[in-house]
Amino acid sequence: MTPPDPTRRLETQVRRYGHGSRVPGWDTAADLAKDPSVVPDLATTEVPEDLRVAIEDFMARYPDRRSAAIPALMLAQKLHGWCSPLAIEQAAAVMRVTPGYLSAVATFYDMFETEPKGIHTVYVCTNISCSMLGADALYEAMVAAAGDDTRFNIRSFECLGACDIAPMASVDGEYVGPLEEADCARIIEQLATGQPVLEEKRLRNRPSAIDLPMGDGLPTAGRAMASGPTASGNDVAGPKDM
Repeated sequence: MTPPDPTRRLETQVRRYGHGSRVPGWDTAADLAKDPSVVPDLATTEVPEDLRVAIEDFMARYPDRRSAAIPALMLAQKLHGWCSPLAIEQAAAVMRVTPGYLSAVATFYDMFETEPKGIHTVYVCTNISCSMLGADALYEAMVAAAGDDTRFNIRSFECLGACDIAPMASVDGEYVGPLEEADCARIIEQLATGQPVLEEKRLRNRPSAIDLPMGDGLPTAGRAMASGPTASGNDVAGPKDM
């Protein structure tokens, strides 16, 4: 009799799509009929004025305009619903970079959608902390709860950075957790009916260090953040300012 392999439970299961990549939409985030190494001409590329102004505002904040790639893509995605070839071309025209440069960024980071999606987005974190606490089964339960309803965009996410509430998910931008499989159907139902999602499990509703009374071991930086302006009169950036 062959002894059981103790490492079997540690095998990594990486989801791959039809084209063999683990990145969804890598082949749809750019117009393959156009040369991705040519910078679009802003004079001949139709860009909504609000989008142009917002991207240029972010570009002005960095020594190198290319550093504004992520906020530019976020703005374009918000406008178009996903990082479509048009969205990327418009952002590239404003930033004076190639579509290929922005496509590389869009297909690297999980927060960018490179395929059309539903109006509600649920990211289930499947990185190590969440995975060890059942995130894979949680993801499957979320997919099953959503079914074929095209209003819902259910995706696994490499890391959402909230290990303290693992297993967790981002539901239309709201962090919720720790989650159980039974929560999945409830989340989908609440989204479908326009109700607030899992109020009792929202990260924003959990007590934070800033809520502690002074003198309870709050670090100096936390005290400054909680107390507002510093002695020099400069505001300390809090979570809502970042």
